[in-house]
Amino acid sequence: MLSPATRTATRDLLSLAWPVILARIGIMTMGLTDAIVVGRYSATELAYHSLAWAPTAVVVTTAVGLLLGVQVMTARLLGEGRRDEAGAVLRRGLVYAAQIGVASMLALIVFGPWALTQLNLADGLGEGARPALIVFSLSMPAYLISVAAQFFLEALGKPKPGMIAMWVANGVNLALNLLLVPDLLGIGLLGAEASAWATFAARVSLAVFLVIYILRLPEARALGVFAKPKRDPVAAREQIKIGAGSGASYFIEVGAFALMTIIAGQLGAAETAAWAIVLNISAIVFMIPMGLSSATAVVVGRAYGASDPRAVLRNGLVGIGVVTALTLVVALVVWPTAPLLIGAYNRDPALFGIAVPALVLATLFFVADGIQVVASQANRAAGDVWWPTIMHFAAYGGVMMPLGWWLAHRIGVDGLVWAVIVASLISASLLTGRFVRVARRLGGSRLEGRGSRAA
Repeated sequence: MLSPATRTATRDLLSLAWPVILARIGIMTMGLTDAIVVGRYSATELAYHSLAWAPTAVVVTTAVGLLLGVQVMTARLLGEGRRDEAGAVLRRGLVYAAQIGVASMLALIVFGPWALTQLNLADGLGEGARPALIVFSLSMPAYLISVAAQFFLEALGKPKPGMIAMWVANGVNLALNLLLVPDLLGIGLLGAEASAWATFAARVSLAVFLVIYILRLPEARALGVFAKPKRDPVAAREQIKIGAGSGASYFIEVGAFALMTIIAGQLGAAETAAWAIVLNISAIVFMIPMGLSSATAVVVGRAYGASDPRAVLRNGLVGIGVVTALTLVVALVVWPTAPLLIGAYNRDPALFGIAVPALVLATLFFVADGIQVVASQANRAAGDVWWPTIMHFAAYGGVMMPLGWWLAHRIGVDGLVWAVIVASLISASLLTGRFVRVARRLGGSRLEGRGSRAA
């Protein structure tokens, strides 16, 4: 029987989480749309698209992590009752997003195409992926600005506008994919490159909508959105520190998965496309725990700001419990429907025979992968920034990458999946144990002390 406090925490988490989950699913639905449209057009173009996305995914996911400080710091300020200072967090975040976006764009354009030709891929794959990679790179600044805006709204307890905007952007992406990928307009673009341009347009529209929405909020002035923030180097450093720890974790994890795509590329075009489909479906599933991790970070961050260590522990464990239940249900749905899901992408017999058993196997890591991301964000919201990064490095850098290479060259794509299963179990165990330890320590240390001083 759940206590009243736990029931309240669960209700608060779910009311915040469901729009965030739908928004995160919307992010991956863009990739799903691209993959389905491009895959039905050509399996080779799907391989180009996957390889173009791999390096940009590393950069964009790392950059999203670097902006997590917007969400956590805003939630903490609300918990502390300093609502009028939230605008300063947003302004710092938008500047930071623009800077990271431009730097990432330039780095990808300059080094990305060259890197693809140096990875011993099957003939023609690196050259074919180059145009799409450049177009994906151009959308980086707009996309990161939209992320900062969305994090701010979620921390305010207003996740629905971001959810709606994301699905409108998905409509833009789908319409342009259907027009551009088969080159119905006769403009000379097709396949993976055309799909990348559709994503570019969708990301720009998303950023414009969210920024305008925030500026038009009735409470925008009360939040300090229009006020020039006072110089606060301590808050600025904390915001960057939170983002740096999260960004490093994201870089390790997504970089490891990108390397797995490169390993699949060494096996052949069919294996690359099959791994791309399995990874894409798994990534869509992962948006459920990703959304729950953001909601958990907000409720834990508010409890941390309010100097309530019991609520910190309770809210984090509620997030872990909810994600365990939801991902288990999803795994039980995906397992028997794997042939239908793979068939939605491509029915090439060679690809189908590789991808279906790999997706069935992949359902074994859904729960552990969900637990580890929620526990990671709960740790950071509770002030533990760097240990989650170290644990991610141990699991995904130290275990998954070498194990994936070794198994892939012996049993193919299934070997990549087994490496993910092992790494996710290790990461989930380490991070959950770390959160419980951190939250219990807060009960008799700095957090309670801060609360008594405030009183």
